[in-house]
Amino acid sequence: MIKINKPTCPNNLALQTDYKHPENKAALLNASFGKCMYCESKTDHVYFGDVEHIKPKSIYSNLTFEWSNLGYVCAKCNNTKSNKYSEETPYINPYNEDPKDFLIALGEIYGINKGSERGELTTIDIGLNRPELIERRHNRLNDVSNAVTACMRTINPTLKENALNALIKEAESDKEYSFFVKTYLKLQGLI
Repeated sequence: MIKINKPTCPNNLALQTDYKHPENKAALLNASFGKCMYCESKTDHVYFGDVEHIKPKSIYSNLTFEWSNLGYVCAKCNNTKSNKYSEETPYINPYNEDPKDFLIALGEIYGINKGSERGELTTIDIGLNRPELIERRHNRLNDVSNAVTACMRTINPTLKENALNALIKEAESDKEYSFFVKTYLKLQGLI
C-alpha cells in the first residue's frame, strides 16, 4: 500500500447519483496507477476494478456519494473487507495517510510498524497477507533480486548505470508492489 494523491472529483454532478460513474472511476484508477489502493495489484488486465467505499455504504449511507469516501480496489480486497469498519481503529486510508507510518515490508509480507493497531487491523480485515498476494510479491521481489545481482556483476560503468536506473524505476509508484520493491532496494543501498 502506498500514499496516493487523490484528484478532485472530475464529475461532481454525476457523483450525486452514481458513485461509480465512468469518468470518476477513471480518475480513481489513474490516481492509483491502475492498482488496487490496498494491495497494489494491477487490476485492469484481469478485472474491471471496483469503486470502494472506505467507510461501508451499508453502515454510512450518508457517505455513499462522498468523493472523500471512494477509492479504487480489486475484487479480492473489496470482498474481503466487505462491510467491516471500526471508528476506533479505522483502516489505513492511502489517500489521506502514508501507509508506511502503519506498515512495513518484511520480505513479501506486511508487518506492523511500531505496533500499529490500525496497520494490523487493515492487514487482517482486508487480507493483505493472503497467500496469493504473498506469492505474487515473492515472484516480483525474486525478479528484482535477480536484476540487482546482474547489475552488480556488470563491469562496464555505462551498462551498470543504465541497469541501476532501470532498477530504481521498478520502485516507482506506478509499478506493482512498489512498497515492497522500494524497501528491498533501500536495503540493498540502491535508493
